Amino acid sequence: MTKVHKHEKKKHLEGRPGQTAPALAFPTVLFLFFGIGIPLALTVVYSFLDRAKVGMGVTWTFNPKAYKSLFVIENLDGTTGFDTRYVKVLWNSFVYSGVTTVATVILSIPIAMWIATREENKRNILLAAVTLPFWISILIRTYGLRQIIDDNGPIGWIMHKLGNEGFHIIYTPTATMIGLIYVFLPFMILPIYSSAERFDFRLAEAAYDLGAKRWTVLRRIVLPSIRPGIIAGIALVFIPALGSFLQSDMLGGGKTNMIANVIALNFGQARNWPFGCALAVLLIVLTLIFVKLIQWAGKKTTGEQVSLI
Repeated sequence: MTKVHKHEKKKHLEGRPGQTAPALAFPTVLFLFFGIGIPLALTVVYSFLDRAKVGMGVTWTFNPKAYKSLFVIENLDGTTGFDTRYVKVLWNSFVYSGVTTVATVILSIPIAMWIATREENKRNILLAAVTLPFWISILIRTYGLRQIIDDNGPIGWIMHKLGNEGFHIIYTPTATMIGLIYVFLPFMILPIYSSAERFDFRLAEAAYDLGAKRWTVLRRIVLPSIRPGIIAGIALVFIPALGSFLQSDMLGGGKTNMIANVIALNFGQARNWPFGCALAVLLIVLTLIFVKLIQWAGKKTTGEQVSLI
């Protein structure tokens, strides 16, 4: 090996200038291993075991029955059939998450573009207002929204005064959707704003000067420029909304069950840990598939690999 090659190898081993030493990352890696890696591994292992005969927990005997129970139901006469209950719950979860994502995109693009065109000091104030909900617990925010949309709250009082005595929002799918949009809207605004801040608005002005209409400018110039922020926002909203629990429980009143509610039910009242773990594993697999689709869409539209995991 020549002297030049030895120098290049030594430089490669030392890392790039400014790169931190691997030892500094060890505490974080160790925490992630015990806080995320081991629980995930136990979830997968528990999904292949038997439920405890008494109380909560599992029996350490291999049994893939939990996965079979996701799609197969055993009738009283001993016959089996396709079980659609959990497929419907999964479908509801995807529908609620999808509607939440679309609604937050529609609501976020105008406000993000508006913030990006303000003066710097005003932008800082507006961004602080957008991030203000992060300073408060989701539980407290959801409970506060519940008081607003309750029949005895401001909205219910106004509607009753207008003569709509049968008007109800609380404990309906609409309440769940409002709660999801309310909680995850900032997660969509921030990444879109990050892309909009770098947008060269002279391009839009040039398009207007050349006779382009407003919708054409938005579709052909603005949206392609902020597309990376939209894709990142979709990932930040859809994935957490898919596993959301509080909104469907506190606002939907259990009438709009999502997959997270069913998982919690099996770990709590039903005391069927293997089945709850099987549902959790299924949710993880579906989430990973969605992440890969987002990465593929990001690479196809922007030409760059979008790193989400």
